Amino acid sequence: MKNILIYILLAIICPVTGIKAQSSLYKNYDICIYGGTSSGVIAAYTAARSGKSVLLIEPGKNLGGMSSGGLGLTDIGNKYAISGLALDFYRRIGKHYGKFEQWIFEPHVAENLFNEYIKKAKVPVLYENRITGVEKKGTLITAITLENPGKKKVGTVKAKVFIDCSYEGDLMAKAGVSYTVGREANSTYNETFNGVQLMNGHQLPDGIDPYKVKGDPSSGLLWGITSEKLIDKGSGDKKVQAYNFRICLTNNPANMIPITEPEDYVPERYELLIRQMEKRNWKSLQDVFIWSGMPNQKTDINNRNGFSTDMIGMNWEYPDADYLKREQIWKAHIAYTKGLLYFVGHDARIPEHIRKEISQWGYPKDEYTSNGNWSHQLYVREARRMLGTLVMTQHHCQGKEVVSDGIGMAAYTMDSHNCDRLVVNGVVKNEGNVEEGGFGPYPISYRAIIPKENEASNLIVPVCLSATHIAYGSIRMEPVFMVLGQSSAMAAVQAIDRNLSVQKIDVSRLQQQLKSDPLADGSSPDILIDNNNTDKVQIKGNWTVQKKGGYGPDYFETPEDADTTRSVRYNPGLATNGTYDVYAYYPKAGSPDIETVVKIFDGKEHKTILIKSAEVKVLGQTSGEWVSLGKYSFSGSNRPYIEIKSNGTKAIADAVLLVPSP
Repeated sequence: MKNILIYILLAIICPVTGIKAQSSLYKNYDICIYGGTSSGVIAAYTAARSGKSVLLIEPGKNLGGMSSGGLGLTDIGNKYAISGLALDFYRRIGKHYGKFEQWIFEPHVAENLFNEYIKKAKVPVLYENRITGVEKKGTLITAITLENPGKKKVGTVKAKVFIDCSYEGDLMAKAGVSYTVGREANSTYNETFNGVQLMNGHQLPDGIDPYKVKGDPSSGLLWGITSEKLIDKGSGDKKVQAYNFRICLTNNPANMIPITEPEDYVPERYELLIRQMEKRNWKSLQDVFIWSGMPNQKTDINNRNGFSTDMIGMNWEYPDADYLKREQIWKAHIAYTKGLLYFVGHDARIPEHIRKEISQWGYPKDEYTSNGNWSHQLYVREARRMLGTLVMTQHHCQGKEVVSDGIGMAAYTMDSHNCDRLVVNGVVKNEGNVEEGGFGPYPISYRAIIPKENEASNLIVPVCLSATHIAYGSIRMEPVFMVLGQSSAMAAVQAIDRNLSVQKIDVSRLQQQLKSDPLADGSSPDILIDNNNTDKVQIKGNWTVQKKGGYGPDYFETPEDADTTRSVRYNPGLATNGTYDVYAYYPKAGSPDIETVVKIFDGKEHKTILIKSAEVKVLGQTSGEWVSLGKYSFSGSNRPYIEIKSNGTKAIADAVLLVPSP
């Protein structure tokens, strides 16, 4: 009787994860999505809301990829680039924390939201299943074969369209689609920041001896240094930028599990850290880690300087490795990272004040509860990259080439972590770090997420998309992956409805759908008026255009004088009828003394609001914040407007947003 009750309870608690329930998902669907990353969840939600039968397959046990795996300090670049359900996700995050939108968050909060999307759309999820093969008929993928190693289950899933949302591109590769791994030579696409790069970012100080016994090459190299030789700048190779874990710790004693000595702890792995800090004064943990605060006394810890959480040179085999080898690489990263945290807290050579500082931190009891309180996702920054119909390059990032078939935008710096650590002129150096920005948001081509038609005509690849190493470094951000996941799903729906290959869909129609129905639910879209909307913006007086730090490509700023006649008026238009929550975007200001006057006319009466820079709190890696101006019922026929002007000091005018109020 006791066993019967246990089985009944398990069936109630875990109806989806039971063996029988999971096995029943091996069948035929309209759309099959491989990879429960943030991109995969949004793609699945979008496709299901469009009325298609959908299956989401996740090789692990958790949804959300890096967005629920510790990357809470969202890499944005520019909020202007984030649209649709990706933006909805960050607004839902904001609602959880009592704000309009928020870009920093705890892992479990993100995972709960991804699960909510799946639940709302009633998408079945096949967990702990990984792809082993692809069946094709000509250029059509007809089915994929899967295995569940733990339960020794093998199954087949058929679909009309497949979307590969994995970080590794396994479905893409097994389908015979062309791809590349590593770095192209600069000469391949006439770029300047690709290939081998020996720069100063996240670099070791000069003069560090690379040998186990200082000055004695016969003693061998320290752990973490390869025997590779530095080749010419800009040369191509197959090396992959370093992976790491984005570490979530807490200093809340009631929620903290102490950092103890992990299995496979080898203190010799961290000798380079000691030698790095012999050359550099170690003031705080921030000298070795990017130690970013998250809500509720938690962290998102990332790599900093020459020796940190990045396991440089230890992941080159990962993209094309089999599952066993990947598991070994994954476990090695866990051992290295947990060992690093323990080493910093306990090795006698670490300054006492640093050991005391890290002793205040531990693993959160309420995070990753099904995975031993450790992240379920290794940060696979880059693996395979498709060679699709169009390859995004540095020229697209910098706006020198602009595509007309954009189905999403990117805006982040061209960013690569180090790829190698080697001996250069007798000392140890890191190689591969690149951080080159200074450009505005740019469109990502639809042709970059589809293979060549003669290779696969019903596959879309929004994560391991077609881009060079250095362009991928700008595109590869979680919000962008969500945007591209939504675009992929809507493209798949069109391909099914019109009986077309994914290469032959009407991209202009797709673009219009993304614009008119950004939440995939038929709701009215926001009304956004940026400075470059020349038909809706009236400028009076002399304003200076600032190219960095605003929303979109620029923002306006006045000089510091007493002229209060300057103004920027944003006109929503005659069609603006209804109740809206109104916001003004306020870039990070250099001075807390800046005051900006906002005058709002809703069609009936005027209201004036004063924005003070000192009161605008900007969180995370973002250029500014939306400041609430209140709720208004607009009558478009009475020509409403939002006007920004100086209060006798420097003033800022960027963009305004009208969000339909439920």
